[in-house]
Amino acid sequence: MSKSDDETLRPATKLVQGGRRPEWTGDPRLGGGVVNPPVWRASTILYDSIADLKARGHATHDRLYYGRRGTPTVWALADALTGMEPGAEGTLLYPSGVAANSAGLLALLAPGDHLLMVDCAYEPTRAFCDGLLKRYGVTTTYYDPLVGAGIADLIAPQTRLIFLESPGSLTFEVQDVPAITRAARDRGVLTMLDNTWATPLLFPALAHGVDVTMMSLTKYVGGHSDAMMGSLTATKAVWPRLRSAAYQLGQSVSPDDCALMLRGLRTLDVRMQRHGENARKVADWLTSRVEVGRVLHPALPGDPGHAIWQRDFNGASGLFGFTLKGADDVARTRFIDALAHFGIGFSWGGYESLVVPSDPVRTATTWQEPDALVRLSIGLEDPADLIADLARGFAAMGAA
Repeated sequence: MSKSDDETLRPATKLVQGGRRPEWTGDPRLGGGVVNPPVWRASTILYDSIADLKARGHATHDRLYYGRRGTPTVWALADALTGMEPGAEGTLLYPSGVAANSAGLLALLAPGDHLLMVDCAYEPTRAFCDGLLKRYGVTTTYYDPLVGAGIADLIAPQTRLIFLESPGSLTFEVQDVPAITRAARDRGVLTMLDNTWATPLLFPALAHGVDVTMMSLTKYVGGHSDAMMGSLTATKAVWPRLRSAAYQLGQSVSPDDCALMLRGLRTLDVRMQRHGENARKVADWLTSRVEVGRVLHPALPGDPGHAIWQRDFNGASGLFGFTLKGADDVARTRFIDALAHFGIGFSWGGYESLVVPSDPVRTATTWQEPDALVRLSIGLEDPADLIADLARGFAAMGAA
């Protein structure tokens, strides 16, 4: 057991101590241990004898068997992430967040099953539902992210899974997760949540009734825009199905990338606080600008999701959006191209600020905003510099 297995510890302490088991960080033959689990690179594992090989078994997750099943570096990251979710049985790691989502859906659904997918889902998740899942005979129904307890009316006899993303990563609707998970449990339906925006620090998903929680570790956990990975953390009832599917799909991750993720994880608490504080300052400033139609940030009192966010979340991250009043794509392009301190690029959650144009896809609902939408990922820069940069962008937009 690691020190972080102590349930009385607070999250920040768990982040520091998680995954640092003595058997992974120390060697009694060397007379001590190291702070960080070493990077164990391995494909072939050698056994002392055939009896030793047979004794290892095939269903290992924390014993050396074959490189694809992981090494102590991999297990340390998985162990630390599991410790962040009260009620979790285990965590599986995947090459990306998209891979984690896809593997989870494949593990929990079968031909003939029905999936309820939130309408604000991340575009690759929607593409997987409309592509491979459909070809495999799984029917997907998209639902209004604000449906709440009304989700019960959408559950059919064939429904096996409800997928949530809260807040939505483009339009930031906050779902009533406890109401949805209660309705799901009453009908024997599993729930899976994309929790990348909040991480377990701001929203402990399993404690709110979710069965499986996904994160794109590429974002806030990595924190430095230099590694890609995804995770699924699950309850005891669901864990064996996810693990079996991951093994059958051959999903594995690099121990070098795990070491980078562990490094990012140690500072996640302080970085999330800074991301949230910086983003709130920028969002508050944007609400005062005549060029802005609406700021989409659940921590703002006027946001439609504010009440649920205030009830369920421990804070806000650095990702939010806003609309440019009366602007079309041409004006939005002038605005973004004029920015100097915001990189134009996908992903988010790194130390640097990013900006992208957003054009939401909806099938169950209608995106009501008539103005061009912009998404900001606020990094660790001084917010005054970011605000000055956005002011230059507004000036450039109006100069044409």
